[in-house]
Amino acid sequence: MSWVLTILGICALVVLHELGHFTVAKAVGMRVERFSLFFPPTIFKVRRGETEYAIGAIPAGGYVKITGMNPEEIKDLHPDIARRAYYTQAPWKRIAVILAGPGVNIAIAFLLFWAILFSGSLSGARTLENLNPSIPTVTSTGSVSEIVPGAPAVGVLHVGDRIVAVDGYPSTVAQAMQRIGAHRCAGALTDGCRAATPVQLTIRRAGQTLKLSVYPRYNKTEGRMLVGFGFTAVAKHYGVLSAAGTSLREMWGTTTSMLSNIGKAFTSAKVRHQFHSIIGVTEIAHETVVAGAGYALVFLGFFSLVLAVLNLFPFLPLDGGHILWSVAEKVRGRPVSVMAMWRYSSVGIILLLFLVINGVSNDISRLAG
Repeated sequence: MSWVLTILGICALVVLHELGHFTVAKAVGMRVERFSLFFPPTIFKVRRGETEYAIGAIPAGGYVKITGMNPEEIKDLHPDIARRAYYTQAPWKRIAVILAGPGVNIAIAFLLFWAILFSGSLSGARTLENLNPSIPTVTSTGSVSEIVPGAPAVGVLHVGDRIVAVDGYPSTVAQAMQRIGAHRCAGALTDGCRAATPVQLTIRRAGQTLKLSVYPRYNKTEGRMLVGFGFTAVAKHYGVLSAAGTSLREMWGTTTSMLSNIGKAFTSAKVRHQFHSIIGVTEIAHETVVAGAGYALVFLGFFSLVLAVLNLFPFLPLDGGHILWSVAEKVRGRPVSVMAMWRYSSVGIILLLFLVINGVSNDISRLAG
């Protein structure tokens, strides 16, 4: 069932992207020949009016075919059809139609991130913080959520205890960690060495205030002294507007990080190894669905944002390429030749194909073990 939900979620993003193109194209009077989920060969199709609705066999996206998207085909069209062709429309109409697809994906990402923040989903907030660590969306309370097996806290603290003070000072979570870390071993710091002095903890347990002593130990991996317990994490509270603002910051940070990594992928083997194709993306999506709704919704929002950003790259046949040449035509006052468009776009497409092939190779190698 989780795989079904995964595929349906990714399909929904593709359908909504194409539905954006489709709806605006119809609204401005363009002739839409086909609306297809996935690419040919076609396994199902049905015609309604002038538009054919189809499902392809290759699950690598989808498309909307608008009459006259190749300017060279317009001369062969009947005049009644040609006047509704893509390239006979004003540049602003073309830009609106093309922007509608990525625009829908950006709106979906925003709404999903906003819903996670506003609802207070802890799993979703954790995933957002992992996605963009510069924006804290999770905070800790003073309550103990777990005791690390074999740690000094075992037998001293209980799950549910609330830390009131550390070494006699009322402390926030950050202050408690700082004061525990201030204790030092008698000699050199070595992994597992015990502090020379105990930490004095004031706690609330079952309605009573207790004072406890515990000797922290140095943890080489963490690089600090630890008592060995975890604080309870909760999602930060966001109102309607603050959730909206944080969603926009999450999207901006994620987008800039994504673009930076794409740039680094051409020079760094380590970054290239992190890229995935649709195979890896589907597997990751499945893992997030299994992990819970919060994780899954953040992933879908992230994937929707990725679709928008990649589609806005200024190379044909991507959406950004169509927008670029419509803007160029508006500025120049006359159309740009098809050959000029494709000469420019060929360089970008080769680079993108390199990343796609690299992603497929990574996924095949990982699945093969």
